[in-house]
Amino acid sequence: MLTGCVNNQAAENPGSSGGGESASNPYGVTKDDALAKLLPSKIADAGSLQIGTDPTYAPNESKDDTGKIVGWDIDLGDALAAKLGVSTVYVESKFDNIIPSITGGRYDMGISSFTDTLDREKQVDFVNYYNAGIMWASKKGETVDPNNACGLKVAVQAGTTEDLDELPAKSKACTDAGKKAIEVFKFDGQDQVTNALVLGQVQAMSADSPITEHAIHQQSDKIQAAGTTFEVAPYGFALPKGGEMTQVIQKTLQALIDDGTYKKILDKWGVASGAVTEAAVNAASKQ
Repeated sequence: MLTGCVNNQAAENPGSSGGGESASNPYGVTKDDALAKLLPSKIADAGSLQIGTDPTYAPNESKDDTGKIVGWDIDLGDALAAKLGVSTVYVESKFDNIIPSITGGRYDMGISSFTDTLDREKQVDFVNYYNAGIMWASKKGETVDPNNACGLKVAVQAGTTEDLDELPAKSKACTDAGKKAIEVFKFDGQDQVTNALVLGQVQAMSADSPITEHAIHQQSDKIQAAGTTFEVAPYGFALPKGGEMTQVIQKTLQALIDDGTYKKILDKWGVASGAVTEAAVNAASKQ
């Protein structure tokens, strides 16, 4: 996802499969006129935020039985928009196409469980809203050690931190020690990753902790945790680099934290363990 040479149009689907305008505001968020005045005129005039997301990462962002895009990330996005007095338009996209679409001006922001990294900060700004780690899963009854995975088949979603950073580093450590490399199986969606493990096509999967925990909960008779959460890092809403919207979203998120809406959303989805108390910007470069 660190290149700009992609065809976003082919992957985008704002229509019947779950994109489109959302009017959801189950948390009773009210417009803050002072924050709304900070919106760039282009967005204020449009009355909506164009948001890129890859809805294959339950419970963060996925589709319900009707095809609607749902999740706690989506609830946060809707709450941000409600506080600013605009609506949300979620445009479905492959994960590794979202940042190029933000830099290319197609999306106002990206909400898709982005881990804030130094490489990604070269292209976009992040408003940090959650702390997540990496967690592995294996088939039920099979022992897998994420720190001793040389030669194993491991599934991962393409373009994620696990794909770009974690597994390459682990595999290199294996080959540097004269051991077999990790055989990485990349899939476009997390649902495909989990399915590959359930079907026994791989021996393990690696994903962000809330995603792995959710997958285990959904398939508890077939898969299990492999080790514990590690490498905790911040999630961030992705925004145009150096643009006005970074400060707007930071201030609006802080308002949602302060008025309790943020905690209500995380509590509803059972992911409050990664909550933050401050809406930071580009935390990776400050660590």
